[in-house]
Amino acid sequence: MKLLLAFIALFLASPVLGQEKTIAIGVVTQTRDPVQPVSPLDQEIRDEGLAGARLGIADNATTGRFTKQRFTLVEQTLAKDAKPADAIRDLAKEGIRFVVTDLDAPLLTAAASAPEAREMLFLNARAPDDALRNESCRANMLHTIPSRAMLADALAQYLMTKHWRRWFLVTGSAPGDKLQAQAFRRAAMRFGAEIVGEKEWTFKPGHARTDTGHVTLQSEIPALTQVTDHDVLVVADETNEFGDYLSYRTARPRPVAGTHGLVTTGWSEVSEQWGATQLQARFETLSGRKMTAVDYAAWAAIRAVGEAATRSRSNDPAAIMAYLRGSDFILSGFKGQGQSFRVWDGQMRQPILIAGPRLLVSVSPQAGYLHRGSELDTLGFDQGESRCRF
Repeated sequence: MKLLLAFIALFLASPVLGQEKTIAIGVVTQTRDPVQPVSPLDQEIRDEGLAGARLGIADNATTGRFTKQRFTLVEQTLAKDAKPADAIRDLAKEGIRFVVTDLDAPLLTAAASAPEAREMLFLNARAPDDALRNESCRANMLHTIPSRAMLADALAQYLMTKHWRRWFLVTGSAPGDKLQAQAFRRAAMRFGAEIVGEKEWTFKPGHARTDTGHVTLQSEIPALTQVTDHDVLVVADETNEFGDYLSYRTARPRPVAGTHGLVTTGWSEVSEQWGATQLQARFETLSGRKMTAVDYAAWAAIRAVGEAATRSRSNDPAAIMAYLRGSDFILSGFKGQGQSFRVWDGQMRQPILIAGPRLLVSVSPQAGYLHRGSELDTLGFDQGESRCRF
């Protein structure tokens, strides 16, 4: 009882926020073409990112009741021909200083370059581009989605613990596929693996649910994968064009990993440790579906703002921004370790899940990969490697 009274006294002695004040957070997404499902189990998602942000606001509201802070979400969806600067201007007129973005890299860069953006903080929940953490980094931007380098390094660490050192890399034709392949090459060199062969996927399959599709794939994929011996096939297919077709059809009985098969991701629906089941259940109750990595990144971005506001006991955007970037900030992200932002590039350091289709396989960083600061910084560009100059 004495301990409880002491805690209450300490709480009341802290800087008082006074009358409840609203902290508004914007979330900007873009119109995307629907993705044709590969499997009959796939469901079209129309609110990816937004659903995660809405859960984040609901979680912030729970804490805000005790700190007299109210959090609201202002949603903006860009039409295909819309200018990001117009959306930022509208948010600025409403006094919004925090913007969570579910945008591809070009639109994100345009949004963060708007004149009104100089007084805002952008939290990137979609674009994994390493350039945004390096030569194209911005002082008004943080990243809750893992970078491609982080995902590649997480996979490389795991494959090296299995002694699967010889990789065969298959890459799609989309720009993101090329960038992810580049990240895999960097990771292989960094951790001592060898890429013994590379090929680009150029075949355009028919509808693989039909007999013709299956028969054609069963002849094309063995021909593609008839290469020098290797331990694992590493696939870079961000657009989900062909990666799901590779398993069980390769010329040699080898595991498939990368963007398909054994995947590295910021979040997976199969995660249930460290309280993840609780987060998964709350999200499914709210949205009626499973949480994706983009949903998780948007949730983490909203929660990061809420956590910083709570811990700093301030409604001042400048104070919240400073706390977010400070050494005291920690977000409990349901992945076993506290998550914080790197001072050199704004990336949220976080564990990377390694998941199969039905179960969690591992989590990186792997045991034995040490770092002078945080072992989480063995994933992605470390401070000495960073080309970011705020």
